[in-house]
Amino acid sequence: MEVVTMTDRLDDGYDVVIVGGGAAGLSGALMLARARRRVAVIDAGEPRNAPAEAVHGLLARDGTPPAELLDRARAEVRHYGGHVAAGAVTRVEARDEARDEAREGGGFTVALAGGAPVRARRLLVATGLTDELPDVPGLREWWGRDVLHCPYCHGWEVRDRAIGVLATGPMSVHQALLLRQWSGDVAYLAHTGPEPSAEQAERLAARGVRVVHGEVTALETRGPDGRLAGLRLADGTLVRRDAVAVAPRMTVRAAFLDGLGLRPADHPSGMGTHIPADAAGRTAVPGVWAAGNVTDPSAQVGTAAAAGATAAAQINADLVAEETRLAVDAHRARNRRDPVPAACD
Repeated sequence: MEVVTMTDRLDDGYDVVIVGGGAAGLSGALMLARARRRVAVIDAGEPRNAPAEAVHGLLARDGTPPAELLDRARAEVRHYGGHVAAGAVTRVEARDEARDEAREGGGFTVALAGGAPVRARRLLVATGLTDELPDVPGLREWWGRDVLHCPYCHGWEVRDRAIGVLATGPMSVHQALLLRQWSGDVAYLAHTGPEPSAEQAERLAARGVRVVHGEVTALETRGPDGRLAGLRLADGTLVRRDAVAVAPRMTVRAAFLDGLGLRPADHPSGMGTHIPADAAGRTAVPGVWAAGNVTDPSAQVGTAAAAGATAAAQINADLVAEETRLAVDAHRARNRRDPVPAACD
C-alpha cells in the first residue's frame, strides 16, 4: 500500500477545520468530505496508540498496525477532496460576526505554529489525550507492549499469562477485576495507590486476585529478547509478572481552546480530564464540537471513529440550517426589492 504523507497545502478558509488526525478526526473528515464540505484536518502527528503493535477489536481491521490504519484513512479523506496537513494548532479565536457578515457568520480563526492562520466556519476538536504514567522506571519504555491499560484492546494478547495491576487510582481495582476475565493469575500491586477498602479486598479475594503490598521501584526484563520479568519492590522482592496493567491519568490536549473559554474539566470517572460535550459532540461553545478521547477518555478506536462520524453529521446539519436561514433572508430581501405583481382579475 502506498504510504500517504501529510503534505497538503492549506487554503485560507474551510467549512470545517478538524484539529487532530486520529480515528475521530479522520472519520469526521471523511463524513464531511463526502457531504461536499470544504474540510481540513490539521494533525500534530502524535497518535496516542503509536507505541502499540496493532489495533484490536476494530471490526474488519483487527490486527492492523496503527500507522497503516491512519495512512488508509488519510487516503480516503483525500479521495473525496478533503485536506490533511501536518501542523500544530496554537490558538483558536472567535471571529467578529459583524465584521465578517459577508462570510456567512463569524466562525473561527485557527492559528498555526509557523504557518498562516486558517478560517473555519465550524470546528471539530479531536486531539485526543496524553497518558501520564507513574514515575516507575520501565513503564514508559514498555508502554503499549508488555505494559497496557485497556483489557479490551490488549487483554487477548496477554491471556493466561501472569498479569500485575499497578495501583494508581480509583480505577485500579476495577481494572484488576476486569483482567481476571483474561487470566487466572492476576496480582494487585498496592504500590502508592489507595489501599483497597474492605469491600474491594473481599471482591478481589473472591475472584482469586492476590494483593501485594509495597512500593514498586522498577520494571525488570529478562533474557536476550528483553521481555518483562516482573516488578521490583522497594524491599528487593521481585514479583514475577509477564505483563503489567496500569491506569494512567489521562490529560486532554486542549490548551489552544483557551481563547474560546473552553477549558478541560475533571472527568466523572476520576481518570483525568476531558472537554465536556453532549452525545452528538456539541460543546458549550457554539460552533465547536468534540469527538474521541478528548471528550471520552475510555473510547477505543472504533468508538472514537463512530463519535467523529456522528459529530460530523451534526456539524453538516448545523451548516445546512445556517445556509437555509441565510437563503431565506436573501429570498425575502429580493422579494421586498422586486415584489411579484399581483395577478389581474
